[in-house]
Amino acid sequence: MASLSYQHIYQPGSSPTSPTLLLLHGTGGNERDLLPLARALSPESAVLSPRGKVSEHGALRFFARRAEGVFDPAEVIARTHELADFIAAASQAYGFDSGKLTAVGFSNGANIAATLLILRPESLGAAVLLRGMVVLDQPALAGSLARKRVLLTNGRSDPIIPLDHPPRLATLLRAGGADVTEQMFPAGHGLIQSDIAAAQTWLRQ
Repeated sequence: MASLSYQHIYQPGSSPTSPTLLLLHGTGGNERDLLPLARALSPESAVLSPRGKVSEHGALRFFARRAEGVFDPAEVIARTHELADFIAAASQAYGFDSGKLTAVGFSNGANIAATLLILRPESLGAAVLLRGMVVLDQPALAGSLARKRVLLTNGRSDPIIPLDHPPRLATLLRAGGADVTEQMFPAGHGLIQSDIAAAQTWLRQ
């Protein structure tokens, strides 16, 4: 069995029918950042929240970058597999089904959730990608994301994510058969109430 190689928080849920949420923080965050968001989105869900291992001048991330929006594919792939192995170990340790795990990722966390879907689709059942972009420009394998749902929410005025990235990311995921919902809001890179409301509605569907 793989080890629980990430510092993390696990909180059991109060309802066996609510999805377990995998919380993936953004740059400079930690394993506590998205706990309030998880409670807002699905109060009865169990929560698994790992801390990113990569330090960018002291700001924690899930994978490194060469510059703003510039990534090393080998680094992204290696870190994605490392996180997928952690998820597999955690599912055994805590007794949840990773096939029903819903990622909730913000920014860098959304990006590694997307690469999990593309490279290790067995790791997740669904994903909420808040301010995600294309970091690994390869489509999911045909059929690998069948019956998996993905929500993308982005901001029209985001200074970090080019406007063509959300639809490109949706195309990469749909190549694997994912049911992708795209929502664009009058926002920058930070989350607004519309993101939370959209995710709440999507999770209830």
